[in-house]
Amino acid sequence: MICIIGAGIVGCASAYQLAREGHQVMLLDAAAGPGEGCSFANGAQLSYSYVEPMASPATLRALPKLLLQFDAPIKFRPTLDWRQYAWGMQFLMACREAQVNQGTRQLLELSFLSRDTLDDWMRDGEWPIGFQRNGKLVMCHDEITMEGQRHQMHFQAALGCEQTALSVDQCIEKEPALLPALKRFPRAYVGGIWTPGDCVADARLMCLTLVEHLKAKGASTRFGTKVTGFVTDRSGVTALKTSQGEIACDAVVLAAGTASAHLAQLLGEYLPVYPVKGYSLTLPMVATAQTPKVSVTDLGRKTVFAPLGTALRVAAMAEVAGHGVQLAPRRFAQIRSAVSAVYPDAVDAQAAGQPWAGLRPATPTSVPVIRRMNSRSNVYLNVGHGALGMTLAAGSAALLSRCIQESRALLHPTRRDQRLKMEG
Repeated sequence: MICIIGAGIVGCASAYQLAREGHQVMLLDAAAGPGEGCSFANGAQLSYSYVEPMASPATLRALPKLLLQFDAPIKFRPTLDWRQYAWGMQFLMACREAQVNQGTRQLLELSFLSRDTLDDWMRDGEWPIGFQRNGKLVMCHDEITMEGQRHQMHFQAALGCEQTALSVDQCIEKEPALLPALKRFPRAYVGGIWTPGDCVADARLMCLTLVEHLKAKGASTRFGTKVTGFVTDRSGVTALKTSQGEIACDAVVLAAGTASAHLAQLLGEYLPVYPVKGYSLTLPMVATAQTPKVSVTDLGRKTVFAPLGTALRVAAMAEVAGHGVQLAPRRFAQIRSAVSAVYPDAVDAQAAGQPWAGLRPATPTSVPVIRRMNSRSNVYLNVGHGALGMTLAAGSAALLSRCIQESRALLHPTRRDQRLKMEG
């Protein structure tokens, strides 16, 4: 039996893919149900063509201002955790153009695999996850930012991305709900990048749906079950120590978000995964107004706007500040201000809404870790997806499955493989 630790979007996707391929699977999480942590109310964007790593030369140039600005969208708050400083140093070293280009290539390859895998999954039964293939606009406030986005667009075109640079008027044609804001502030934007293939979906609904599908395929779940350690022998992990007793296993997948670093440490391996705190606010749209139809990212505000039915999911901020998930009132005031500026007539920015904060499990390069653990032959890693968890989940599950199959083939070769080896 393969035990998957973590029932966020990455863990649920991993469990579903493995169950779909006939593996005996158990999905475990300390929470009372799936999607209760970082996947509960994330940005809701399936950004298949917008995966540029957070660590970049542009971020490095802006770092002094970001450190000093009180309400900066990206914030580093020192703690007494050595892991934060180690991660921060690796982040700084990743702010090189060569690393950004390499990371973008890796992330695009994984995101395209994810898009194809999710499309394949959704042919299998009902998927009530709020999915819409409605495209995405990335809006730019100034020509310097716009030129940077054009440069990125041309780089990604060679890697298979379909994107177009648009004028402000063309952006309004794609999303008429932006017109009231631009009437009030005609110079708010200089243009944007349009990606027709990007989508939106509700990550928590996806987690719930994945669990229903994997149960239908014979998999089991154990919620309210915290993994506290491992029983090991020379062959690897033989059982999980949990708050509900020991659970025997043949293999383990660590997909527990930010908790994966601690679990990996118990098995003797350091993972460069650290929490990056993000916030979201889900607000009702005004039924009588021109409501948003496409996904929008405001680069100046580092804020995303994703329509989910009759509501708008607004997500922002990236705080490297430890493991706290407190709801900071000033951050939600910033989000409401952004809503009032971008959609003054379409969304009730003063409604109570649904505020949320979560910890994105990020690597310094933004590239997730999907491989077999170096120190244990039957432990696999699917961690470090940062803000791209939902975008990359399906592809990561497919890649994880390949990794497990290849590892098992090496550990337990078939008689034909053994014969060929002897003959060779």
